[in-house]
Amino acid sequence: MCKKIRCYHAKRESIKFNMRCDAKRVKITMECSECKQRNYDTMKNKKNDPERLEMNKYCRFCRKHTMHKETK
Repeated sequence: MCKKIRCYHAKRESIKFNMRCDAKRVKITMECSECKQRNYDTMKNKKNDPERLEMNKYCRFCRKHTMHKETK
């Protein structure tokens, strides 16, 4: 079971989870396949998705939906 950690920031109370909970989740960056701009940051579960992700997402630089691929 994960422990909850209390964090006080900007006079607001928020609850953060311990890092042991998210050990299988990693931060990835999505890159547009047409203009090569890195537009999106997201998290993925390495256990469920071991290969690189590819998604159709909106690119604000191309101003259209394009294929975005995971980068490191």
